Amino acid sequence: MAIAKDKFRKVLGHFATGITVVTMRQSSGAPWGFTVNAFTSVSLEPPLILVCVENNTESNRVMVASEHFAVNFLSEDQQEISRRFASRQPDRFNDVNHSDGKYGTPLLAGCLGHLECRKTATHQEGDHVIVIGEVLEAEAIGGRPLLFYQSAYQHLGVVEKRTGH
Repeated sequence: MAIAKDKFRKVLGHFATGITVVTMRQSSGAPWGFTVNAFTSVSLEPPLILVCVENNTESNRVMVASEHFAVNFLSEDQQEISRRFASRQPDRFNDVNHSDGKYGTPLLAGCLGHLECRKTATHQEGDHVIVIGEVLEAEAIGGRPLLFYQSAYQHLGVVEKRTGH
């Protein structure tokens, strides 16, 4: 018998995650994006990542129809961006500074970095769709990440710099 949903959610809350906003273009050409913390790398060769998108949502519909998408890594001062793109607000890009990447995907200003991807596969699992993307372009800008831990936004404390050996 599977673990209870409430207990599963509580235990998973003890795993800190970075926060991303996944962006793409709708078939009309309008930008679309949504907040995702279910993101990870899959493979170095070829360079693959995955994001998970909740079923029966507008974001799922737009994502499944898109050929390209971007993953924008939020910085610690972008908590409002995370909230905006997690909302059901229809025009999430209103007054949000962004530019178009090489593949037409919206890239949010002020992020730690971004990946531009070509969708290679989707897999229906449980109440989400797992989307696999091949990374075509990548840029790391740097800074401090916005984190999510125990159902709240968090920031890194003092981080010791590692020295090479």
